[in-house]
Amino acid sequence: MASIMEAKSPTTIAFMEQAMQQAKLALHNLEVPVGCVIVKDQKVIASGRNRTTETRNATRHAEMEAIDFLLEQWQQNGISETEVARNISQCDLYVTCEPCIMCAAALSILGIRSVYFGCANEKFGGCGSVLSLHPAGSEEFPSNGGAQRRGFKCTGGIMASEAICLFQSFYEQGNPNAPKPHRPVQTIG
Repeated sequence: MASIMEAKSPTTIAFMEQAMQQAKLALHNLEVPVGCVIVKDQKVIASGRNRTTETRNATRHAEMEAIDFLLEQWQQNGISETEVARNISQCDLYVTCEPCIMCAAALSILGIRSVYFGCANEKFGGCGSVLSLHPAGSEEFPSNGGAQRRGFKCTGGIMASEAICLFQSFYEQGNPNAPKPHRPVQTIG
């Protein structure tokens, strides 16, 4: 984990606020409110929000949306695999909730430099809450054809209360897209 000073720096807060905007957009679109931005050289180069309901694809988490956008842009620009690997190793991810196991594994395999997140993900967290997939290591993931984990630096708790408030808003309004809502659905004003 990074230092408390780094986690509370104005730059870190500014990027996390941009991730929060993506999470609010997800909430507005009746998605679980998670958003992220990918930063390289102190500049946002990709952003994402949860789109699992909209796309009817459970893998469309905010992190995957941002990664896919970024990789598509680099591919369109003719960047080689070696350059992609070098570029991603110079990127930082700011996300409102701890990446799940799937996203943390993908980030580790890609070789992102660091992840800054808001609240912990106590059910599915891949950065320490359930599993710790972020430490650097040479282990292979058994089910991925031998892809190597590169690991990344991880810092949590940045604007966690704001992220939790977004989740509370989502669950209080009810999920109209759930097969059988547990509570009456309220509209957002």
